[in-house]
Amino acid sequence: MQRLKTILQSTNILLIILIIVIICSYILSLMDYKSKYNINDNIIEGKLLEYKIDGDKFSFIINGREKVKCIYYIKTIEEKNYLSNLDLGIILKINGELSIPSNNTIPNTFNYKNYLKHKNIYYVMNVNNYKVINNNTNIFYILKNMLIKYINNFKTKDYLNMFIIGNKSMLDDNLYESLQDAGVIHVFSISGMHISILSLIIYKILNKLHVKDNISYICIIISLLFYLFITNYASSILRSVTLYICLYFNKKYDFYLDTIKIFYITIIILLLINFNLLFDIGFLYSSIISYALIRYSKLIKGNYIMKSIKISLIALLFSLPITINTNYEINILSIFNNILIVPLISFIYYPLSLLVLIIKPLDSIYLILINILNYICKYLLVYKIIIPKLNIIYIIIYYILVYIFFNTYNKKILLIILLSLVGIKYSYLIDNNYYFYYLDVKQGDSSLIIHKGNVIMIDTGGKTSYVSDEWKKKKEYYYTDNTIKLLKSMGISKINYLILTHGDYDHMGESIHLIDNFKVNKVILNKDSYNDLEASLINKLNNKHIKYYNNINKINYENINIYFLDTNLYDNENDNSNVLYFKLFNYKFMYMGDAGVSREKDILNKYNISNIDFYKVGHHGSDTSSSECFINKMKPKYSIISVGKNNRYGHPKDSALDILKNSKILRTDQDGSIMVKINNNKLKVETYIP
Repeated sequence: MQRLKTILQSTNILLIILIIVIICSYILSLMDYKSKYNINDNIIEGKLLEYKIDGDKFSFIINGREKVKCIYYIKTIEEKNYLSNLDLGIILKINGELSIPSNNTIPNTFNYKNYLKHKNIYYVMNVNNYKVINNNTNIFYILKNMLIKYINNFKTKDYLNMFIIGNKSMLDDNLYESLQDAGVIHVFSISGMHISILSLIIYKILNKLHVKDNISYICIIISLLFYLFITNYASSILRSVTLYICLYFNKKYDFYLDTIKIFYITIIILLLINFNLLFDIGFLYSSIISYALIRYSKLIKGNYIMKSIKISLIALLFSLPITINTNYEINILSIFNNILIVPLISFIYYPLSLLVLIIKPLDSIYLILINILNYICKYLLVYKIIIPKLNIIYIIIYYILVYIFFNTYNKKILLIILLSLVGIKYSYLIDNNYYFYYLDVKQGDSSLIIHKGNVIMIDTGGKTSYVSDEWKKKKEYYYTDNTIKLLKSMGISKINYLILTHGDYDHMGESIHLIDNFKVNKVILNKDSYNDLEASLINKLNNKHIKYYNNINKINYENINIYFLDTNLYDNENDNSNVLYFKLFNYKFMYMGDAGVSREKDILNKYNISNIDFYKVGHHGSDTSSSECFINKMKPKYSIISVGKNNRYGHPKDSALDILKNSKILRTDQDGSIMVKINNNKLKVETYIP
């Protein structure tokens, strides 16, 4: 025991062990995992760990030989009501098809495969049918199910779920986005602060009952371990509870370790148990901020305002690289928002949520306070700065500079940090490459042309909803959110031109969402009469004072003349598509929209164009475009088809593929997004395979 105490009391030894554990965790994450299931297994039995219902989509996780993510589409509203009341911990037998989760097909966006991998989930099953084979659950699941059902009977169940169980899925999407923009969403996550409040409340209650300290601490630890189970072992709570337990053992067995050493031990223990925590954003956030506040606690002095500013500044500086590489933007006014929100949540709303849980009649009063909080959150200060993705070398240098600053208080170091971030922000100005992205937007169309921060976007994509029953409708998600994230990851804050080839939903369906969430300077429409979708867009453009044009012949972009191949006016939207042609260095590009055979024939008659290097195939590779005579004249080297996997139209058609066979065919359903990078005569083509 004495030898162990000696080792633990050495900061250098603990740091060396921590560094070794972090390196080993990273190496282990790179190794291929041999699943306990075979991809041909079609029947799985396991315990229901968690589930979520969105419209007619029932997604859940079961734990059999290992955890498996499952997706099932509900058939009737009666079945939806039944599934909504399933108890956690029951045993399900499911039949379906296993598949490997997909990677992100648009760079620098959410990677679903890695997300599941870091939760020790390696397969997704598309479920055909299911059967409950055992309804019996242990006492822990019985208590958990009782708590969940009890909370869901409250008017304030969205906030109670968030504060008590750590489930934010019930929170209004617009409110969640506002909190995220304001830089205060972390305050609404259960963390060390909440664990401290909870443990203090339990201790005070036990103290009133004259329970001895040793017994009290054991009761608190048992309660926290159960609470950890209730919250599905959320990483931030796991770290906080483990730290609390380590602090208890430090006191009980007289290790005489200071808090920072106990923090190191906590992280070492957790990474040894689960190396994937190294890649959990919640774990990284809570760990780095906790380390900073513990390490520099002596700096946090002064009145309440000064303490709050210092805490927020320390937390901001230490978590900045994580924030940037997660969102590619920061709200520089978040410090002031935290000064307001942190005490409200810490001393009013979180304690009240615990009290409301015990005294249910307080629910109505709590609802009034929640509405006040929602109102306050709408007016939090937001001034966001976009900063591109940081590489690992810069992150290491950044933390070295931050460490030097907090140990020397040299203001020049802080100035260097700020200037380096400014340099990173505008780094695209020294990038001479031209980037052409053909984005995977499923059964739709969207492309980007980027050079030195200037952007042309050709179509937005858009998914058509065929849901007839209200209960089947899911939460909306937008392809353009990923497009915006890609642009932000490159430091780009605006789109110079949004060119819409024509008025079909799969080409311009997300244009309104795009201009509501990102700066667009000018919009170009085709020359046909406006349909309802285009009319709605024009109304939005007028309200936002965004200029729009149609019947354009040419635009100049970064010294490139982009030509709109004008021919006749046709009696259908597809043939009236804007068709674009331009030349960069020795490379020729053509974008066809949904133009069909009639338009192709007129282009051949009017323009002398041939030998296209990058040909954006018309109408997703349908048999109504890419005629043999047109392709024989264009002779594309690369034929790029934007198409959804297993789409209901059967695109691309075999006939179109046969006509294009002499070119290199790239398809977004198989190759993901396609990126073409050109600098002088240097060419690089890269795909982002699902």
